[in-house]
Amino acid sequence: MNSQNGFLLSYIKYGENDAVLHCFTEEDGFQTYFLKGIYTKKNKKKALLRPLSQLSFSINLGRGNGIQSVSKFELVKNNDMYTDIKSNTVIFFISDFLNQILRHENKHPGIFFCIDEFIDELAQQNYQSHLIFLVKILKIQGVAPLVGEGMYLDPETGTFFPSLTHHLFNHETSLLWKSIVSSQNPYQIKINPSLRKQFLDSLLVYYHYHITDFKTPASLEVIQQIFE
Repeated sequence: MNSQNGFLLSYIKYGENDAVLHCFTEEDGFQTYFLKGIYTKKNKKKALLRPLSQLSFSINLGRGNGIQSVSKFELVKNNDMYTDIKSNTVIFFISDFLNQILRHENKHPGIFFCIDEFIDELAQQNYQSHLIFLVKILKIQGVAPLVGEGMYLDPETGTFFPSLTHHLFNHETSLLWKSIVSSQNPYQIKINPSLRKQFLDSLLVYYHYHITDFKTPASLEVIQQIFE
């Protein structure tokens, strides 16, 4: 028996009563688990299967290269974010995002802490926290922009230029990028609501350039509608 602490990124119903879970764990990074019987009528724990729930898993040590199975699991930290429509929308977007970009990530305490920190911010109704979080992930991955004297961020090279290179990265948006990348406490930076959509669009452009095989999350349209 092995114990794992992780954030649930996604889950898929398998057959009538079972599920396959994708998680980012503190001990081993991205992991896939088989959960038997979660959808039976008597099993009340299916309510715990929510994106970015922090769960403690007891894992059966299987043989070979098959998917490890969960014998039991418990909620590590409880919060009421899921009753807040804005927070819930952000949670689904970020879990969708992370489920894609962390697929090949091994143990990484920095990323695990960063997710935990982001959830704490969102629990305090910091509705711009996902924008800051996505920049912090770029920094951890080593592909964040290099701050220089230029006024405009070039998303392809990740450097600041004296002249505009991409229409989304105007002076205002580029200055916001520079502020977040440079700040020791970026969650304290206030992003004007009128800038949030363009800044999110600029983040997606940057990820397309710097994260291999990145695809825009399907939940993007929902999060844009919620914050309009």
